[in-house]
Order: sequence, then C-alpha cells, then structure tokens
Amino acid sequence: MVNFGQILTAMVTPFDQDGEIDIRETKNLVNYLIANGTDGLVVAGTTGESATLSTDEKIELFKLVVEAAAGRVPVIAGTGTNSTKATIELTKQAEACGVDGIMLVNPYYNKPSQEGLYQHYKAGAEATKLPVMLYNIPGRTAVNMTPETIIRLSEVNNIVCVKEASADLDAMTQIISGTPDDFTLYSGDDGLTLPILAIGGIGVVSVASHILGNDMQKMISLFKKGQLQEAAVLNGHLRPIMRAMFAQPSPSPVKAALNLKGLNVGGVRLPMLPLTEEELNGLRKILQINLEDAS
Repeated sequence: MVNFGQILTAMVTPFDQDGEIDIRETKNLVNYLIANGTDGLVVAGTTGESATLSTDEKIELFKLVVEAAAGRVPVIAGTGTNSTKATIELTKQAEACGVDGIMLVNPYYNKPSQEGLYQHYKAGAEATKLPVMLYNIPGRTAVNMTPETIIRLSEVNNIVCVKEASADLDAMTQIISGTPDDFTLYSGDDGLTLPILAIGGIGVVSVASHILGNDMQKMISLFKKGQLQEAAVLNGHLRPIMRAMFAQPSPSPVKAALNLKGLNVGGVRLPMLPLTEEELNGLRKILQINLEDAS
C-alpha cells in the first residue's frame, strides 16, 4: 500500500516581485511546511497556480521542491492537463525530476465522457512507474468523474488514491466501499476532512494546512484515538479559517495569510488578483481571533 501521509499540502508557488518563481522562498516554504504538520507536498496543483505556469516552470519547480524536501516527505507532481499527450510528456519529465508521485486532474474545458476520462487517466498512469493520484474537481474542470469510473481506474496497478473535491459524501462512500483496501481517498476540501475520515477516508489534500497544519494533525489524531467530541470541537474552531482560505478565489487568501505570517510567497498571477485592503484586514482579524481559540 502506498501511503503519502494524512495531511498533504497543496503547496502555493512563491513568486518574487517580478512574478517569477522565487527559489529562496520556495525552499523556505518547503522547510516551514514540513516543520508544521505537512506529511507530503503536492506541487503545481490548483493552489500552485498550475494554469499560469509554463511547462519549463513546472519542471523547475519539481526539481526545486524535490531538492528542498530531501526525502523528508513525498513530493507529488501535478502533471495533469486537458491534453492526454501533453500530460504523458509532463509526467515523464516529472518522474525524471525525482518526484515520488503524480497527480492527474480531470481534463478541463474538453468535457470528455466517462470513457474518455478513463482512457485519459489510464494512459497517464501507464506513462510512469510512479504511484498516481486521481483528482476529481468538477467545480474547476466542468466534468465530474463518477464513482464507477474511479472504481474502474483503481484496478490500474499504479493508480493508488483519489483526491475527491466533489463534496459528494455519498459518492465518496461508494468509492471507498467499491475500491480495493489499498486504494485510498483524500478529501479535496478542508472543511470535509472530519466527515470524510468518518466514512473511511485517509486524510486531506489541504490548502488550510499552510496555516493550520499542526492543528489539523491534532484533529485527525483525536479522531483516530476515538476522542470524537474533542475532534469535533477543534474542527469547529478551525472552520472559520478554512472558510477564509476560499472567501476569495484561491490561492489569493492563503498567499496573503502566509505573507502575514512572514513567509514572503508573493502575489498571484493574472487573472487572479491580490486581496483588497478591506479583504486583507478581514482575513487578519479571522486569523488572529480563531488561531487564539484553537490554541
């Protein structure tokens, strides 16, 4: 069984003042995340602004994070695109960079059939020896991968898990019950981490873990120890910050939160926009109030 960990951080991509990848701050961010509750790093995913990164920038980022992580946690490369051919090419390049796993997202814009999704993912997985995470996020891709398709894909040898961001607990229950015991399901939504653990999920691919990694580890630990009431109370304290990370289009809020903490990850690339001064002040208050409550 491949186990990437229970809290995987969907890592932001630090940019410098010119909007280019900031090498020093990327290394700093990797070290910070590993020291603060992150079991694994997902690089060049949605939160990493993959849509605005060139192929060369993604390769640079994969190499940089692999070097910075230095084997301490697994590094999972987001190599999915809406072109199967391009996905295969990038997946092979990522494997050559030394990453530990691959994340493939639903092809966006194309709106393929379920059979098209199956063939796309299967081709991507067959292009690598690395373990593959499926990523179902219909809100971003305009296509939902059904439980039946995920169950079918779980039979592909190196497809080992799914990041489910559909918010459909019934579908997730069907996936968990219909896939092999060594196939795992991660929440793609911070706020559903606790409910998904309750139905048999393994953890979360998280945005909020940039800020709440240790607290989220504590919540999962309480759940696993059977201290359900304590886990629920802590979840209630963390929820306002989780919601705040998506109060404006992601990753603008989480980048702003990291900058407030002194981690200089920079801004976002167009068409994303930085928070307004009013939004930033609101985020500052939420972080201050709720982090004090959680502690």
